[in-house]
Amino acid sequence: MSSLRNKDAARIASLASYLDAARDCLLDIGWRRTTLTEVARRAGVSRMTIYRAWSDMSQLLGDLMTREWSGIVAAGDPEAGIVDRVLDTVRALRSNELFVRIVELDPELLLPYLLNRRGRSQDLLLDLIEDAIRAGQADGSIRTGDPVVMARSLVLAAHGFVLSGHTMVDDEVSEEDLYDEARLVVTRVLAP
Repeated sequence: MSSLRNKDAARIASLASYLDAARDCLLDIGWRRTTLTEVARRAGVSRMTIYRAWSDMSQLLGDLMTREWSGIVAAGDPEAGIVDRVLDTVRALRSNELFVRIVELDPELLLPYLLNRRGRSQDLLLDLIEDAIRAGQADGSIRTGDPVVMARSLVLAAHGFVLSGHTMVDDEVSEEDLYDEARLVVTRVLAP
């Protein structure tokens, strides 16, 4: 599995300038108006160059989201505890300009990853959380339980804070209040 992920990461890295052009398109005009031809124009390459890398926009979007969300996860402090890593990732996603733009203009792009299947970046996040849970279980700082189930439960809880957190903010409850409560939720789920 990790060799496939490494190959996937290497492929995505080799296409960075094209993904940058696609990202710019999505930020400027949104998903519905972005075409592979427009991506090629912005990248300064032929349409065939882009078509060799992706046969359609869905494949390109998958690679773009994988690069973007995996970059957020990788940018986290590797020395931070699991609670901080989860909450830092939630905050970073909520403020990421591509994520915000997708939610504003094309939220249906996220539905397959919420309703039908996991994406590559979700699998990466699950692997990191599972490893952190196993390490915490080994040193006694995290309760016993199946690390796979625990990690998946944390990701499901984080989905709510990432995608719907803004709907719960008003004059009575601030975003910081929600983050404080999220910290409590994650801490209690993992407490020995």
